[in-house]
Amino acid sequence: MDTATMWLLLFGAVAVALLIAALTRTKFTVQRISLVGVMAALSFVAYEFFRIPFAGGSSFHLGNTFTALTAMLLDGVSGGLAGAIGLALADVIAGDPGYAFTTFILKFIIGIVCGLIAHRLLHLRSHRQDGKGRYLARVTLSAFSGLLVNVFTDPLVGYFRDRYIFGQPVEVATVFIKITGGVTLVNSLLSTVCAVVLYLALEPALRRAHLLPKE
Repeated sequence: MDTATMWLLLFGAVAVALLIAALTRTKFTVQRISLVGVMAALSFVAYEFFRIPFAGGSSFHLGNTFTALTAMLLDGVSGGLAGAIGLALADVIAGDPGYAFTTFILKFIIGIVCGLIAHRLLHLRSHRQDGKGRYLARVTLSAFSGLLVNVFTDPLVGYFRDRYIFGQPVEVATVFIKITGGVTLVNSLLSTVCAVVLYLALEPALRRAHLLPKE
C-alpha cells in the first residue's frame, strides 16, 4: 500500500474519532483540552524516550499508562484521544504512517473501554468513600479493562496492518502476531500498575483544583 493511502487511512481514523466525540457529546473545555494535551505529551515521551524495542516492530513501553489514566480522570473519548494523539504522533515522527493509523485506532479503543468501565459500569467517582480495598479494586479494574482488551486487539490489528498495509507474507505476519501478544500483555500489566498509582495520587489534587468533571 502506498504512503498516500496510509495517510488517508490515518486522517480517516482521526475523523471517526472526532465523530464519536460529537455523538457522545463530549464537551471540550479549555481545562479538558489542556489536560488531554498534557497526557498526550506524556504518552509520547514515555514511548519515544523510554521504550525497549523488540522483534516484529513491537516494544516494551509505558505509553498506554496515560491513555487509561486520562480515561479514568475524565472520560473514555478524552482518554482515547490522549493516547491516540501522543502515540500516533510518535509513529508519524518516525515516518511510519501505516503504524500511526493502527496505533491511533488501538489507543482510542483503550480509552473508550477504560472510560466505559470506570464511569458507566463501576461509577468510579461515586465510590471514592468506599473502603480502601474496594476502591482500589475499582480503580484497578477500570485501568486494566481497556489494557486487557488491547492484549487481543493489538495483535489482530497488527496482523491486518502487516498483511494488507505492509504486504508481509502470512508466515511472517503470523509469527509477529504471537510476539506482539506477549509483549502487549507485559505492557498492559505494567501500565495498569502505573495508571493505578498515578490515579490515586493525582485524582484528589485535580478534584480539589476543580479540574475534573463533576459527578
